[in-house]
Amino acid sequence: MRINIILIGGMLALASCTKWLDVSPKSEVSMDLLFTSREGYQDAVNGLYSRSVKEDLYGRELTAGTLDVLAQNYNIDVVDRVGFRQTMLFNYRDNNFINRQKDSWAGLYTVVANSNLILEHVDGSGNLLEASERDLIKGEALAMRAWCHFDVLRQFAAAPMVTPGAQGIPYVTTFSRKTTPVYTLRQVLDSVIRDLTAARELLKNVDPIVKPGYKVGYTTPDSSTEVSGPMFFQHRRHRLNYFAVTGALARVQLYAGNTAAALTMAKEVIESNKFPWTRQTDFLNPDEQQKDRILYKELLFGLYAPNMTNPLYDRLRNGETTLNTPPGELRTMYEVAGPGAEDFRYKQWFSQQNSSTGGYMRLEKYSRNGDKNLHDLMIPMLRLSEMYYIAAEAVYDTDPAKGWEYLNTVRKQRGMGVPLNDPSKTVFMNELVKDARKEFFGEGQIFYMYKRLNRAYPGLGGNTIQPTPRYSSSPGRTTSSLMVTVKPANS
Repeated sequence: MRINIILIGGMLALASCTKWLDVSPKSEVSMDLLFTSREGYQDAVNGLYSRSVKEDLYGRELTAGTLDVLAQNYNIDVVDRVGFRQTMLFNYRDNNFINRQKDSWAGLYTVVANSNLILEHVDGSGNLLEASERDLIKGEALAMRAWCHFDVLRQFAAAPMVTPGAQGIPYVTTFSRKTTPVYTLRQVLDSVIRDLTAARELLKNVDPIVKPGYKVGYTTPDSSTEVSGPMFFQHRRHRLNYFAVTGALARVQLYAGNTAAALTMAKEVIESNKFPWTRQTDFLNPDEQQKDRILYKELLFGLYAPNMTNPLYDRLRNGETTLNTPPGELRTMYEVAGPGAEDFRYKQWFSQQNSSTGGYMRLEKYSRNGDKNLHDLMIPMLRLSEMYYIAAEAVYDTDPAKGWEYLNTVRKQRGMGVPLNDPSKTVFMNELVKDARKEFFGEGQIFYMYKRLNRAYPGLGGNTIQPTPRYSSSPGRTTSSLMVTVKPANS
């Protein structure tokens, strides 16, 4: 049996872009007030992050939501208590799916609009800001503008490997109600890279995180320097700091097919030695208050989410009304019967639960013990491990041994100490993608990897999701869709 379905690679109808991009600007009076003080500029930048952690964006939907469901990480039964069964079945005419996508599109462009508002005022801030603070604010706003556009692109446009000449999305660089034209895929990627490069240049000499004395650690004052100095300059990994922007460039360059540039950026982060691997004693600590499930010190960038415990709990840890995975599917995914028997991720991120319909595995990655924890509740945006994955893939064609070395480094840190090595690139890519799926579970990233590589990936029940590209257009409406075929294991 073969079932043809549309994958999320396509843009929703661009005819409705104008409606989606309507962002009500602040009144002239309120804007004047906002940008008449140093604190106003700081509040405006802080607002970019607080908006990003809302439930329609990274606080839930783009973390443990549509993207992870499309990646076949969860099984939703016919009762469908969470509204994702049709998404799991790739039904893109489902109203729940459509509404979630509209909300994410609008939310990301809202952050873009607010970034542009800051950028249009910051250069005229005069004596309100010191030059270093002005560069910091401008760098973060540019980086956030690029970050959000890139995630819109990854969701709603074809991947470069599939249709490099496809249309992309609007790249909005002014705070205005005027309709922004749709850029080509290449133009959007060039714009993202240009903004990130400019942000990186602004941050490289002023960001506290680049200073040799800046020590990454947990949030207690005696374990890091991240909580010293004025509040606006603390916790740089909770913001788009210099290394986060460098890591984002590595991600974007790889997506664009620029492997040499991706390798350069990834290596800079790795070789900075700024981000320590999580100690096993922290990851495996039996004391819930001292356990580091999120691998906090390895985060280049994460969103501080103090009020998101309940939404994440409801989505992942609220009994049978949550996204969950059958035990057998998860054991297969983490290769528990073979090389993954000692994988710390499987052991620490999941717990088996009983239900009226049988057992299921619950994701514990975001579980908390109130506020008595080793670190703040964070939504991972960019990890050290991803820099190793990017470097491994980018270097493989010229130095396969180095590619395996990067991948084996991550595997070793996760408890799988037996190194892999094989002359076949197919084997290498299979192992790389398998490990990335384990690493990014519940973070919304693995689907992007499948899409970028135009790669078949494992579905539930032994199915294989086979991608087949299709690009089409019609007057007044343009879509760029990635088709897939679900191929059952017994077909």
